[in-house]
Amino acid sequence: MEADKLFVVNAQIFTPEKIIMNGWLIIDQTGKIESIGEGSLDDCSNGRVYDAGGCMLLPGLIDIHIHGGAGYSVMDATYESLAEISKFHVAHGTTSFLATTNTQSKERIVSTLKSASKAMELGVPGSDLIGIHLEGPFIDEEKRGAQSREHIRVPNSMDIDEFLKAANNQIKLVTLAPEVKNGLAAVRQFKEQNVTVSIGHSNATLQDVKEAIKAGANHTTHHFNGMSAFHHREPGVAGAGLIFPELTVEIIADGFHVHPELVKWLFDVKGVWKICAITDAVFCAGLPDGEYHGVFVENGQVFLKDGHNLAGSTLTMIQAFKNVLNFTGCTIEQILPAFTLVPAQEIKIDHLKGSLEIGKDADFLIVDKELSIISTFVRGKEVYKATSKQDL
Repeated sequence: MEADKLFVVNAQIFTPEKIIMNGWLIIDQTGKIESIGEGSLDDCSNGRVYDAGGCMLLPGLIDIHIHGGAGYSVMDATYESLAEISKFHVAHGTTSFLATTNTQSKERIVSTLKSASKAMELGVPGSDLIGIHLEGPFIDEEKRGAQSREHIRVPNSMDIDEFLKAANNQIKLVTLAPEVKNGLAAVRQFKEQNVTVSIGHSNATLQDVKEAIKAGANHTTHHFNGMSAFHHREPGVAGAGLIFPELTVEIIADGFHVHPELVKWLFDVKGVWKICAITDAVFCAGLPDGEYHGVFVENGQVFLKDGHNLAGSTLTMIQAFKNVLNFTGCTIEQILPAFTLVPAQEIKIDHLKGSLEIGKDADFLIVDKELSIISTFVRGKEVYKATSKQDL
């Protein structure tokens, strides 16, 4: 039986061109946006009506750097874990995500890639699993952060081919250190396979970064974290991300990984179209403070047991969105691209997602004036609904 159309009415719709104050959205039976307009709809007889009650309708937030959440990890390499991760993050504004690996044994990475690829085929119940982010194992030991030292590997074409095959060519983004042995060759090999190459966990110099850009790199991973720091005589990766317009920089806007004033400055210097907001959320996102499997959470911050190294975050996209509004003083429409169209463009899915436009997937949030999520829609289906005032 063919599904009904969905008519979303009485909404403030944030489109790329403008905010439609009394807007409506028609979603076809395939979950695509059929039309967008203003005012009242004359005929809704051939579908279901969702009255947004004058609330804001925002394009769904896209997170290209998620390791886990709600006690589950991408590296569990199970469908159940990916399904639970998708359910957790969709309740916090993420409508699409990349399952992100970390530096573990080659066998474990391969198993994780196969699991994520299979989950993509089956579909997950919450946020749309749209691909894989391979973070590591081709990184610099000195800038490994919470990544495993013993499993760092020198890039080689056979490993790369094996990873791509295991993922069924669903790796959309790779984080690597271009300055390591064979690093530039790895950049070229991934680029040839249409994978976006990000510089991260890297001790590269400015000149190294220049060479990586020539080879095809155009992104940095969790900027300022896990990279050679800015210095006036050697700008490192941190400085290169600010200097080179070719690079789009990720930012973890939890107020811990990067100082709020520096987040504001980054938006001033780079501009919203070169900033990609992420969470870098790990398995303990959504869990209370405490100790979990080699890490501990205190006041929302995740540390290794040494108490010094941050080990990912407990951040959600909607909280990051609120934080950036607060840190920068910008308006919703001014920062929205960093959470929607920029990540979509970086992994080459902006023809499908990232904005509310005719022909794109109907991924959106219904939020109140405090940006509390009332409902989350993925491909035209309501996959999360706040059940009480406490949820908002």
